[in-house]
Amino acid sequence: MHLSFRLIFLLFCCGPSALAQSRKDSVATLNEVVVSAYSYHRTLKETPVALGIVGEKELSRFNVTSMVSAMNTVPGVRMEERSPGSYRFSIRGSALRSPFGVRNVKFYWNGLPLTDGGGNTYLNLLDVEAIGKAEIIKGQGASLYGAGTGGVVLLTSPSSSKNQFQFSSSGGSFGLQRHQAGAFFANDKNRLFVNYVHQQSEGYREQSAMRRDALNLSGNYSLRNKSVLHTSVFYSDLYYQTPGGLTLAQYTVDPKQARLPSKTTAGAVQQHAAIYNKTIYGAAVYESQWASRWSTRAGLYSAYTDFTNPSILNFERRTEYNWGGRTDTRYELDKNNWKAKFTMGAEYQHFYSPLTDYGNRLGAKDTLQTDDRLTSNLIVLFAQAEFDLPHHFYFTIGSSTNFLNFNFHRLTGSQPGQQRNFDPVISPRVALLKKLNENFSVFASVNKGFSPPTLAEVRPSSGVYNNTLSPEQGMSYEFGMRGKLLKAFSFDVVAFDFELTNTIVGQNNGATFINAGSTSQRGLETSLVWQPQNRNYKFWIAHTLANYNFLNYQHDGVTYSGNQLTGTSRNVVVSGADVYYKKFYCNLTAYFVERTPLNDANSIFASDYFLAGSRIGFKDHLGKSTIEIFVGVDNAFDQRYSLGNDLNAAASRYFNAATARNFYFGVKIKI
Repeated sequence: MHLSFRLIFLLFCCGPSALAQSRKDSVATLNEVVVSAYSYHRTLKETPVALGIVGEKELSRFNVTSMVSAMNTVPGVRMEERSPGSYRFSIRGSALRSPFGVRNVKFYWNGLPLTDGGGNTYLNLLDVEAIGKAEIIKGQGASLYGAGTGGVVLLTSPSSSKNQFQFSSSGGSFGLQRHQAGAFFANDKNRLFVNYVHQQSEGYREQSAMRRDALNLSGNYSLRNKSVLHTSVFYSDLYYQTPGGLTLAQYTVDPKQARLPSKTTAGAVQQHAAIYNKTIYGAAVYESQWASRWSTRAGLYSAYTDFTNPSILNFERRTEYNWGGRTDTRYELDKNNWKAKFTMGAEYQHFYSPLTDYGNRLGAKDTLQTDDRLTSNLIVLFAQAEFDLPHHFYFTIGSSTNFLNFNFHRLTGSQPGQQRNFDPVISPRVALLKKLNENFSVFASVNKGFSPPTLAEVRPSSGVYNNTLSPEQGMSYEFGMRGKLLKAFSFDVVAFDFELTNTIVGQNNGATFINAGSTSQRGLETSLVWQPQNRNYKFWIAHTLANYNFLNYQHDGVTYSGNQLTGTSRNVVVSGADVYYKKFYCNLTAYFVERTPLNDANSIFASDYFLAGSRIGFKDHLGKSTIEIFVGVDNAFDQRYSLGNDLNAAASRYFNAATARNFYFGVKIKI
């Protein structure tokens, strides 16, 4: 571990990581970026929130077949890929509830919910180049975004003010292929973005192939009377195999193998374990400045998912119907020595899913096991007031009230239908920022939030409906400082204390979930950047210190109080340098993760690991066109490590081996 830290330090000091950028495309420092989180619409140095921003440049500095590497440059954020296409996303330890998939983090797509009404997000449906920017709110966002203790992510489509066509093609190790075609159409009033991508790979492990076809369309249309209509549609056809977890002995002998047959079940290969997901999502948002001080946004969305999952133990078929909307109205005041903005609104989500489980006989449906109908309805009412006060103080107070109910009905057997209405919960937030000068600010915030169990937790893969699982309740305290020194050095540092009760924890690979007492989650998130003006290089480092522990946690007569939070490393360090020389660029990244506990007892750990990667390219202009040729390597030192570990795994199958050293190459043309 000490050797890894020394390597990171040397890499950082010598300039080892990269985001290609020309003098023309000099990257704005984080404090100068305008953010929309909490409806602030101001620069980050005037925004009292712990926030990470991942833009197009950050996404494109890595292999664009996956957003994992780019998201993991944000301190406090942990994105994992159990196998190609199988994502897990957590903020400040929220992976505890996500044995697979993305839960307890609320995602929005162009201003409307992407997370469905049941609490699940199919983040793997989106292609990297369909994302223009991701704003990651670290900590509870319940005061404006509803139930959830694991954070909020605001995703938006790319935009351009000129007509442009883009074509790219890339390939790489383990049968990787990616082919993309996109276009921007723009004039003074309207903008349209179209993007199609086909991606496939054979995978590093046995039974880990994937294929995705994704089509994205988004448009902005200026209407009369200071009104704008935003539309977005995407369709994804996703298929990926699921190799399953390995025991430590299996992982040590052959990390590439899939889960093997046991005395009672066939293996992943024999059962053709895989996910088939076809989803279409459509949304429209109307925005109007209908008076000098008043403006309103109102949007509607709908989504349909066809989902099939032959797994080791069963064969699941389900369809999902989602629809809902969100609206907010703002009133602004501008007095002589202070300003104010008042926001109030509502959000509604409806979710309905017929879900049928069969036996799995070598990849084919067998005997019917369960036939269920799941429904949820969620209403969020919210209000927020912002004040720009004298002496450069910025004060925010806001709150939401959440109303949620679940309905469960099993058509097979004699189990009666069940309904659960959760008690309404008020989630306030108070924040204060002081801008000391144009380059330095400090802020503090207090948040209260709650997170009900998702439908996948009350009706997990075991098929047993649990109507007694209690919502999580949490209080979060944050203090941060951010700024810029000597015109070249910028920093963003946030300390936080998150106290959570009724913590939900998955058992046996998510076959069951329990309330595990309480947790104490304290940490420090640091981001440092050195970027001299008018220079074509940038050096940065990000560190996450996570002191997360269980409190008052007993289960089946065993006490886990004081143990480290399952699935979370104490220290994560990422460093990089972005260098551009004439028409060439070089991107290098170093990534260290300390060992990670894989069960609540802290008796099994995934080893710490150190990764290094690089992307080198050539970019030139041919008339009005641009051509880019690039090559890259991930896991350059061929480190053996497990990513997306199975937490509290049944039969000690904790480990999902990540890809060994792999290369990629490609070309991109813009016309």
